[in-house]
Amino acid sequence: MLTTNPFDDDKLREECGIFGIWGAENASSFVALGLHALQHRGQEAAGIVSHDGLNYHAHRAMGHVAGNFDRDDIIRKLSGKVAIGHVRYSTTGETALRNVQPLFAELAEGGFAVAHNGNLSNAMTLRGALNRRGSIFQSTSDTEVIIHLVATSSYSSPLDRLTDALGQVEGAYSLLCLTPEGLVACRDPLGIRPLVMGKLGEATIFASETVALDVIGASYLRDVEPGELVIVNEGGIRSFRPFAKATPRPCIFEHVYFARPDSIVDGTSVYEVRKKIGAELAREALVEADLVVPVPDSGVPAALGYSQASGMPFELGIIRSHYVGRTFIQPSQDVRHLGVKLKHNANAALIQGKRVVLVDDSIVRGTTSVKIVQMMRDAGAREVHMRIASPPTKFSCFYGVDTPERSKLIASQMNVEKIARYINADSLAFISIDGLYRALGDQRNATAPQRCDACFTGEYPTTLTDCDVDGKPKPLSLVATR
Repeated sequence: MLTTNPFDDDKLREECGIFGIWGAENASSFVALGLHALQHRGQEAAGIVSHDGLNYHAHRAMGHVAGNFDRDDIIRKLSGKVAIGHVRYSTTGETALRNVQPLFAELAEGGFAVAHNGNLSNAMTLRGALNRRGSIFQSTSDTEVIIHLVATSSYSSPLDRLTDALGQVEGAYSLLCLTPEGLVACRDPLGIRPLVMGKLGEATIFASETVALDVIGASYLRDVEPGELVIVNEGGIRSFRPFAKATPRPCIFEHVYFARPDSIVDGTSVYEVRKKIGAELAREALVEADLVVPVPDSGVPAALGYSQASGMPFELGIIRSHYVGRTFIQPSQDVRHLGVKLKHNANAALIQGKRVVLVDDSIVRGTTSVKIVQMMRDAGAREVHMRIASPPTKFSCFYGVDTPERSKLIASQMNVEKIARYINADSLAFISIDGLYRALGDQRNATAPQRCDACFTGEYPTTLTDCDVDGKPKPLSLVATR
């Protein structure tokens, strides 16, 4: 079986997206719509937990939001004026229904549900300690560690217990929690993963991206700040900053690939940043050619920027089909390679005899780039030049992104010249790390980076308790099964 988006198989995948609302009739309906808008952040599974003032209601399912949460009977069961939801692509824990979020538990103080975007870099160590103290885990997700830390905290109120729990974890988290005290939203002190706050009438909303607010007609209020905890209940909205102040390090790859181009991240239009990245790339690595062609869809804004800065025409030299389902059963091994053309096909009449600049957002394993370059050559391209709108991805991410182990990242094994030969391109260039920061309107501080750029530089903003930089468990870690 082959996915029908073979180009995306070689992309870094964001772990998940979260959406929550307090104070709206049929809250779960809004959550379902918000999750639709965040589907790009996680496509393995989706879930919603609601609260009607007395009881919690939950529905979780494998697959997309559509087909699972567009049924009236399911939404009716998820009653209440408050609800949180989650779309998942796993980075820790197997792909199984028991790992689908939001996770829920009945604690001594009442029900507790949590939806988590991110990854805890000390989850295995904490899990080992909790197991020895008698905790019994129901999932293999790192998120369940938070529930057990809350349950075993010596503090009395749910809010204090949550704060105590989060004080023990390392890594990245944007959380939405349903507690007896209300809907809680919080973001780790470094602000690695995004979280925004909005308003729809009297209802308060939290989401991973502003596009989820747009979909339901809500207005954007502000970002939840790094290290901030916001609680919404009948008494209104209260904000706390219970953690030690830290210099924020938001994920730079949100601007390169993860976020939808129509979102605002860190107060900046993702679409405009990606165009500026393309323009910087043209200034750094201009090549004489006839056409600038994006690798759809994520390469389109950067290719536009490259075209405008270089003066070369922008053309859709690769056409994407939007009418193919998620999977395609291959009738035989002999035609497995034809699956590539189910989703993308070269515009041969345009490419024939031309010198082409292909613009893509990243190269991870390199397997996709081989296919794309060969597609252009089969269509009659005279020259094929690859330009990449991010620096070489040399290091694994431990903060909520599904990254191959370092040995499978082509840029950690080969230099640019060798990668160019491997993918059979006439030339290859990546934007520099300084160029990427310039596109964001920053000048990179090499001694104290303003963003998490560890996948490019290896400069991780937190301690890696469980693993080394190659993703291998540390011998002295108290490791439980991922």
